Amino acid sequence: MSLFRKSLASLGIGSARVDTLVHQDVLIPGGNLQVEIQIHGGKVSQQIDNIDLYLCCHYREEVESSRGDNQHRKETITQVCKLAEWSLPYAFEIQANEERQFSATLELPFNTPITIGDAKVWLETHLDIPMAVDPKDKDRLTVRPDPLMDGVFTALELAGLRIRQVECEAAKNFALPFVQEFEFVPVSGPYHGRWRELEIVAYRDEQALQLWFEVDRRQNGFSGMLSSLLGRGELKRYLELPTGMHPQQAGEMVLEFLDQHT
Repeated sequence: MSLFRKSLASLGIGSARVDTLVHQDVLIPGGNLQVEIQIHGGKVSQQIDNIDLYLCCHYREEVESSRGDNQHRKETITQVCKLAEWSLPYAFEIQANEERQFSATLELPFNTPITIGDAKVWLETHLDIPMAVDPKDKDRLTVRPDPLMDGVFTALELAGLRIRQVECEAAKNFALPFVQEFEFVPVSGPYHGRWRELEIVAYRDEQALQLWFEVDRRQNGFSGMLSSLLGRGELKRYLELPTGMHPQQAGEMVLEFLDQHT
């Protein structure tokens, strides 16, 4: 075996490569993600110590920056959050041009962002190869609301509200460093003319769907304010829906809550 080929493989040239196939077109938070991992041998044999998978997303955070003039400014940067990680204990040697396949079922965290608007979620697959650049694969995922959240969205849409923007924003006092904000605008129905926009933050665990609301009646708007209010504990419009509730009932309860508290 050529020492030169080994050296190239350690730099990632002619090394093994990995492709991950996701079997579902649409995923639901809290549900399963079924994948098939295909490993293709390179030009030399290589030892694989592990197969590591990372579920990732983007979120936005405001940070202070200095430009050398002693004045601090705030700027918005994009951060990456690892929502979950898995290590598959497969240690083996893959020969040159050999192909291997492994299957895995992974559980998506409840608070995996829904991929509408600017929200992006992806799965990274890494091969742990000693003394070499780790080959990796990146696959974009489509995540849709679970039935309870879908019931809330359906009720809001029937009441004349439309989603205008969805963003993952940095927030404190949560298990994750961010929350996902849904911004709605009334285009018809009972809230048209009363509100400028409605912001909702949702946080889910095994027992309940937690919702925070902020209503804006002003003309200048407050986009992105909800996550900062959560961090300061100033938000009072809070509703908790048990996970066993019927989706239609959840939507009706949200509308009733908004009518009573706005």
